[in-house]
Amino acid sequence: MKKFVIEDQFWSTFPDARIGTVICNGIDNSIKDKNKYQDIIYNSEREALHYLEHAEEFSSIEAVKVWREAFRKFKTKKGARSSVEALLKRVYKGKHLGTINPLVDIYNSISLRYALPCGGEDIDTFAGNIRLTKAAGIENFVTLGTDKNEPPYEGEIVYKDDGGAICRCWNWRESVRTMLTEKTENAFLCIELVDERRLNTLENALKDLAASVQDNLGGTCVISILDINNKEVSIEAKR
Repeated sequence: MKKFVIEDQFWSTFPDARIGTVICNGIDNSIKDKNKYQDIIYNSEREALHYLEHAEEFSSIEAVKVWREAFRKFKTKKGARSSVEALLKRVYKGKHLGTINPLVDIYNSISLRYALPCGGEDIDTFAGNIRLTKAAGIENFVTLGTDKNEPPYEGEIVYKDDGGAICRCWNWRESVRTMLTEKTENAFLCIELVDERRLNTLENALKDLAASVQDNLGGTCVISILDINNKEVSIEAKR
């Protein structure tokens, strides 16, 4: 049975983190109405503005600061930033997000609405368990738009499985091998928290994410929150 496991190497650096998961089974991720998801994204971009309103400069935004501080605790590729910073920066500069596919559009909208990093992968592409841990530095990793293998640094926080790294620098870049596509039927979605003061926000974001997936794509969704005392969850796709 496939599992998501957060290893002790991660907890030794981030003992107070929370990783929320939404395991989705039997969904239909095909694109039927791009305008619908564009509207969902636009609405979330407007909601994200309240995180930016009173910031004297972009780097002073709390949701950006906490992740920059987190990234300083492990070796990262130069210029790597959290996924939520990348989204908020587009809004800050007045640039709109485009649509990709329903699942990605939904989790991007949740990320903007709650100012938390969200991501997702296709469960059926995983080679064994998926782990959040520190990289050995030899894991295969090929991201979208290139065919070049760029392994993570030794000690870099990564999601990985037996086939290599799935996401580098915690939530910066994902592997093309496991990415969500229109053919995805079973998905591993996650929302990450390093500021434990926002636990209620994480809980609400997970509920919103699960409801949005089920309302729009059908299937079933199961929510879990992992912490240092609860380090793994089953992600086996139901047949």
